[in-house]
Amino acid sequence: MTKFEPVIGLEVHLQLNTKSKMFCACPSGAKSDLPPNTAICPLCSGQPGALPVINEQAVMFALKAGLALNAQINLKSVFARKNYFYPDLPKGYQISQDSKPIISGGFIETQNADGATKKINIARAHLEEDAGKSMHGQDYSLIDLNRCGVPLLEIVSAPDMRSAAEAYNYLVNLKSIMQWLDISGCDMEKGELRVDVNLSLMPEGSDKFGTRIEIKNLNSFKAVKDALQYEISRQSGILSSGGAITQQTMLWNEDKAVTELMRNKETAQEYRYFPEPDLRPLVLNGDFIELVKKTMPMLPAQKKDFYIKTYGISAYDAALMTSDKDISSYFDEAVKQGATAKPAVNWIGTDILGKLNAENKEISSCPLKPKDLADLIGYIESGKISGKMAKEIFAQAWSGAKAVSELVESSGASQVNDEAQLEIWAKEAIAENPKAAADIKAGNSKAIGALVGSVMKKSKGKANPALLNKIFIKLIS
Repeated sequence: MTKFEPVIGLEVHLQLNTKSKMFCACPSGAKSDLPPNTAICPLCSGQPGALPVINEQAVMFALKAGLALNAQINLKSVFARKNYFYPDLPKGYQISQDSKPIISGGFIETQNADGATKKINIARAHLEEDAGKSMHGQDYSLIDLNRCGVPLLEIVSAPDMRSAAEAYNYLVNLKSIMQWLDISGCDMEKGELRVDVNLSLMPEGSDKFGTRIEIKNLNSFKAVKDALQYEISRQSGILSSGGAITQQTMLWNEDKAVTELMRNKETAQEYRYFPEPDLRPLVLNGDFIELVKKTMPMLPAQKKDFYIKTYGISAYDAALMTSDKDISSYFDEAVKQGATAKPAVNWIGTDILGKLNAENKEISSCPLKPKDLADLIGYIESGKISGKMAKEIFAQAWSGAKAVSELVESSGASQVNDEAQLEIWAKEAIAENPKAAADIKAGNSKAIGALVGSVMKKSKGKANPALLNKIFIKLIS
């Protein structure tokens, strides 16, 4: 039986966080709180005679993306009309870029499950406007044109991916970079990031690509992975039985976990591209590009290296703190407020993210402020509170009761560090537990736990366990 190798390319449509639309001054109508058909004007609703003007902020965002993707910025790019007739595209064409896009080339490096790094090349990235939105009822359809003209950056990968897992990793990295640049929210549920999959199969060892299938209607990265796995299996079955693949556009039916035919795939010729007659070529100069470069933040890979070198944390911890821009910002602020880096990583990675995941929240909604985390770590390190007390204070602060500093000061939760008092309790514990003391003297160091536990009961959990250990060892020896 012939084995086949997948050839995968992804087209990512990224909604840009501009204040206004791509070619007019209407507010970005993709916001869900705007009533239908209220963020429109003669231009984005397709009225004759209205003339487009390029959004400078959208151009700057495209350049940021290009720089982050190690791509070539084309000093001259051309907008074109892409003709197709959908009910939610009132002009009957989309203003996009075809043969002369603003960005060419580039790459993203991803890490596979085996730890190997793979470079996924970017073919191009171009600016375009979005279409509207159709909403279908049982016996009617409604159209909301608010989204018409919203700026998109379409990032087209080369067909370099060879598995569903590689495609998934590529998307995760791309989303992280775009969010880091703050050019898009990348929320797939809100349509801020949309993915079209191009897939073909070729016999293993061959370098000739097969017939390409496009898959649409993918509303999560998991759906991309699942759809690819299903379609790879489906096409392998057809080809293995002697059948042929027809170029088609498929939809992913998440409920049934299958792909379904949407339409026979259009070709570029059917779109009848030609230069947009109402827009002159977009010409950039070096000064403008340098201006954009100065606004570029430190990217995830750079930030990861910075954390490792500056704070001495592990590569794993640094990767966790750079897995999301908001997590990194929270960590940075906690350290700025005085938190030691490693304990901050532990609290964020375990306690904070654990609670947030359980409550289905993002770190931007975290009720514990970075200053509170810094205070909590400071109290532990100074010996004022124990680790157990810290967990209790953390839970109270999470519920929004008070700030950590107020909780510690008002609750009398301070840890007992008075060595004289600790020694009194320790002597009482030894007298009450002579066997444990004898075991320790005989070399069983684990027996000290019983003595420490006894003192913790006497002190209502406030005794400093580290000091207690030292006192017990001194008394028993």
